[in-house]
This record gives sequence, structure tokens and C-alpha cells, in this order.
Amino acid sequence: MNSVQRQPGELQFAEELAALAVLDTRQRPPHWKLSPWAVVTYILGGQLDNGITVTPKYIGQRRLIEIAVATLATDRALLLLGLPGTAKSWVSEHLAAAISGNSTLMVQGTAGTPEEAIRYGWNYALLLAKGPSRQALVRSPVMRAMEEGSLVRVEELTRVPADVQDTLITILSEKMLPIPELGEECRAVPGFNLIATANNKDRGVNEMSSALKRRFNTVILPTPDTLEEEVAIVQMRVDSLGRALELPAEAPALAEIRRIVTIFRELREGKTEDGKSKLKSPSSTLSTAEAIGVVSNGLALAGHFGDGKLSAHDIASGLVGAVVKDPVHDGVVWREYLETVVKERDGWKDLYRACRDHA
Repeated sequence: MNSVQRQPGELQFAEELAALAVLDTRQRPPHWKLSPWAVVTYILGGQLDNGITVTPKYIGQRRLIEIAVATLATDRALLLLGLPGTAKSWVSEHLAAAISGNSTLMVQGTAGTPEEAIRYGWNYALLLAKGPSRQALVRSPVMRAMEEGSLVRVEELTRVPADVQDTLITILSEKMLPIPELGEECRAVPGFNLIATANNKDRGVNEMSSALKRRFNTVILPTPDTLEEEVAIVQMRVDSLGRALELPAEAPALAEIRRIVTIFRELREGKTEDGKSKLKSPSSTLSTAEAIGVVSNGLALAGHFGDGKLSAHDIASGLVGAVVKDPVHDGVVWREYLETVVKERDGWKDLYRACRDHA
């Protein structure tokens, strides 16, 4: 098979999933590849009896993942809600990979997502030639999941227009999709369910109707509780991306990741790590995902245009770009933070000079 830039979870971690399947003797819901216990182990990681180490896909509260998996074993759909960069899509993908063995049945929500993306469409050449028929029907990912008894993912549900969102109500409540053109209906087989993700910052864009909200069990994925937890997440994802993209730089020193994460957390929370000084917050999100992007960008610069070692000079451009989204407001916040915090912090003079020169 030709190499690809990024494989879906079920291929990337196929060895782990196979090892879990061999050892998994617990009850599995209909059409599930693994039991709920094994799915949670796959997501959170652990050491198996056969010596294989399952890498963590999510670092956070175990109970949240248990609730999410338990929801998918019922007839309630799952809504993963959280701020940008809290690993909603990542968790969604790996839940589908572990439960159905296929994470590619997905609808990407946008302002232009049509109803056909959730229900079905038509091959218009066949439709004109032969009229409405099963052969002319183009199944959506949702319809395919219903027929196969698997999970389907709807990313950024609140980006989808409200009238299109509501096409899910009948599917989720009746487990049925009418096809009036054929006088037929598609009924879901056991194992079908839906995982949606939504962004806290998109509230009010296309608010979900109360009828649709009732069909979901909502699990809120929080930002990492501690600095150490967020550093571990960034390190794990950067290592994975570095291997996938074959970046020629060395793995970043933990100290550099810690500095970036510290800056993001302080500006996000509006106070220094020791709580002694209040700070202005920029308009940017400063999520964990953006911290991963800053480190990855720095590694590319260090590998292709430097000595292969991540330095403050490599980090500066990505860091400033992540913080300063509004040149006026964010620029003031960033310069003030540089002068009052970064400049005065022991061992951070190199980062201060690099960011000041870049700005």
C-alpha cells in the first residue's frame, strides 16, 4: 500500500486494536469490534498481558471516556462539546476506530453542508435515465452507518444550518431514514450510533434545537487540568506528527514544550502560573492544538533551516502568530506580556529576544 501522510486511527494503531481484540473476553454490544472496557483501554492506554503497550490517545479524566463509551452502547447519540483544541475530533475518530473498525464514515459540518450530506443524494445521470431507483441513490455516510451497524461522525455540528441539523431528529429517535421517492425507508441495524462534536465558541452560530439536543448525551471535554498534563499531550502529539511528516529535527526538549504551554496557559487564564500577577488575555483561543502547531512548526524550521535542535528562534514566529490574531488588541497584550513576564523570568532571555525581534 502506498504511504500516506496520515492514516486513520484503525490503520495507524492496527496492532494495538488486534492485540486488544485477542485478549478481550468481555461482552461486546452488537457489531462492536471490542467491549466497552477494551475501548476505554484503547483510548486511555495501558499495558496488556501479552506485553504490548497501548499508547494513550487521550490524556484526561477516565470517567469522561467511560461515560462517552457507555452512551454509545445505548440508543442515545454522543455529543462531544468543548473549546477548540480539546481533542474532540481526535477522541471521536478513535472511538469509531475501536468500536466499528472504521473511522472514515464522517460528515464535516460547515455553513454550506447540504441535507444530502446527512440523508442521501442522487446520481443524476442514472436518475434522468431510469428514474428514482436504488441504483441511482447515493448513500450518505449516515445512511451507510445505519445499514452496516457502525458509528458515524458529524464534525462541528453547530456549524451546520439548523434546518439541516434537524434531519437527524428522525434518524436518532426512530433509527429510520425515510426515502419517499422510492416509497421505502432505511432502518438502522444494531450497532448504529452517531458521535457529533461541537465547539463552545460556536454557540449562537447555528444553535441546536431543543428537540435535537434531547437525542444526545453531552460529554464536555475540558482543557487540561494541569501544566504537566498539557505538556504530556503536546509532547505525545508532536512526536506522532514528527514521525508521520518525517521532520529532520531532533525530538523537542521538554523544557521548550513546557515554556510554550506555560505561555498559553497564563494568557488563556489571565494570570501567571504562581497566581501573583493578573494578565490581559488575547482574543486568540490558545488551545492545546495550537501549542502542538507551534512546536511542530518550530521543528520544521529547526530541521530544514537550522541545526536540527529546537530553539527559541525557531519557536518565536509560530508563537507570535498563535497569540496575535488581532494586530491591535492582541499586539498590545503580547508586548505587555513579553516585557512584564517573559523578560523577567529566569532562563527565558533567549525567548524574550527572539519574540521581540520577530514582533
